[in-house]
Amino acid sequence: MNNSISRYVYRVEWSPEDREYIGLCSEFPSLSWLAETPEEAFSGIRALVDEVAHDMEANNEPLPEPLADRSYSGKIHFRTTPEVHRKLTIRAAEAKVSLNRYLNSKITSTL
Repeated sequence: MNNSISRYVYRVEWSPEDREYIGLCSEFPSLSWLAETPEEAFSGIRALVDEVAHDMEANNEPLPEPLADRSYSGKIHFRTTPEVHRKLTIRAAEAKVSLNRYLNSKITSTL
């Protein structure tokens, strides 16, 4: 298995429409693997990504960089409506924190 493939972001979710677990890889959003158990979905998506990566390497195609290996600035540029901006600013003022700190606490509480 290619070393960078082991650093890709994998997840397994229940698929209500398929009534099976689905294995996914963030770096290869078009790939998925359905299975009866989470473990089978996980190993299936990893094997599929490995196969696709080998084909890409054989064709001299670049592999996606693992999300975990990328450098992040910590800055997110976010657009919203003026009304939502006003409401968020008011909530931040009521909490006696900056808008940035308020938004950061809201975002991190959902992770």
